[in-house]
Amino acid sequence: MSRARWHHFGYAVAGLLLLLIVWQIGAWLLMQSVPLARTLRPEPTLTTLYHLLGGAEIYQHIIASLRRVLVSLLLALAIGVPVGLLLGQSRLFEALFGGNIQLLRMISPLSWMPVAVMLFGIGDAPVYFLLTFAAVWPVILNTATGVRSIDPAWHALGASLSATRSETLRHIVLPAVLGHILTGVRLAIGVLWIVLVPCEMLGVNDGLGYFILDTRDRLAYSELGATIVLIGVLGWMLDAGARWLHQRWA
Repeated sequence: MSRARWHHFGYAVAGLLLLLIVWQIGAWLLMQSVPLARTLRPEPTLTTLYHLLGGAEIYQHIIASLRRVLVSLLLALAIGVPVGLLLGQSRLFEALFGGNIQLLRMISPLSWMPVAVMLFGIGDAPVYFLLTFAAVWPVILNTATGVRSIDPAWHALGASLSATRSETLRHIVLPAVLGHILTGVRLAIGVLWIVLVPCEMLGVNDGLGYFILDTRDRLAYSELGATIVLIGVLGWMLDAGARWLHQRWA
């Protein structure tokens, strides 16, 4: 490992230690007025997290949450990439629907929760709807931005070689916008992971959001804190994976 990487690693460890110190001080201050905050200190929280990861139950909830994120991300890509291509290539399509897209993406996905339950009932279906609604906008906008940034010379080259529309799409447009799509994927994962927890409080019986409600009902506050830390770590890992894919393509 190079010296620069060692320095980066050292700074990351120092930042993590600083976060733990701030956490400990914040919990201690909160304990002065809320004795229950004692269970949310770093030591009991991390100890409980260690025990949770040593059991089998938590992995059921992790797998359920990751499955919902993956399915919703694939749905967002299936919808967002074609719409983004149209938005970037067609001025008529942008004129007709660009304003609608901007309007809809500014509506919080969580505000659709009553509508989702009314339409789809309870279970996974409304969760997938809400997560897909949250994730599709970064994919659409980044894909459209990628299409608009393609050098016109590439289109001229394709035309000079008598490339068909499908050939132009496969060999010019999609390779050119893939980096932008991956940027949209990274942003979508961040949005998905944030929206996931409240969505999983919507009548499902597994997932990390459900497990948080379960720990609250059981007054297992150390497990609650441990689950919050676990959500942060898993979200960081998902973002790191998306960042790695983007850097590898770039």
